[in-house]
Amino acid sequence: MTGIHRLETALGPVQVAFDAEGAVIYLGFAGHEFREALLAKVARLGPVASPDPRAAARLRDQLEAYAAGRRSTFELPVRLHGSPFEQRVWAELQRIPFGEIRSYGQLATTLGGANLSRAVGRANGANPISILVPCHRVIGANGTLTGYAGGLGMKERLLRLEGAIRDGSPAGARAPASSGFPRRP
Repeated sequence: MTGIHRLETALGPVQVAFDAEGAVIYLGFAGHEFREALLAKVARLGPVASPDPRAAARLRDQLEAYAAGRRSTFELPVRLHGSPFEQRVWAELQRIPFGEIRSYGQLATTLGGANLSRAVGRANGANPISILVPCHRVIGANGTLTGYAGGLGMKERLLRLEGAIRDGSPAGARAPASSGFPRRP
């Protein structure tokens, strides 16, 4: 598909698409579990712009700095296309600070009720912009790593990089005192 570009990064190869204004509309790992469905969604957006070389370089530089532990936030425009509920979930994902985690249930409660956990999980899985919209910061209620389209190994790697897990468990993660997960010292 034209408009999808491969970038080699310290995190591994990623694929990215930009819109005509240079905003990221898709970012996924080359081995992304749900890649085909997300790429089909990008294709429905219409023609995807060839990236401005500066936008692609900026993205690569920021991903490299993140992978090296020198960056905890991204300064890149993103444009998310999804249902109103998906938009709400993705906005909440962007509010999870670097180095912190939330459970699907916590996000569901924030969005209106614990009964929304499965819908939150579906919206999280439909996130078209990995890392920049940090769906990797969402874990199971019991502290297990679950459901990351880039693979659980990558999810663990990203959470370790951010300091959200150590000693093999997210139970040592930095999370809000009210989250049920202990704060990291």
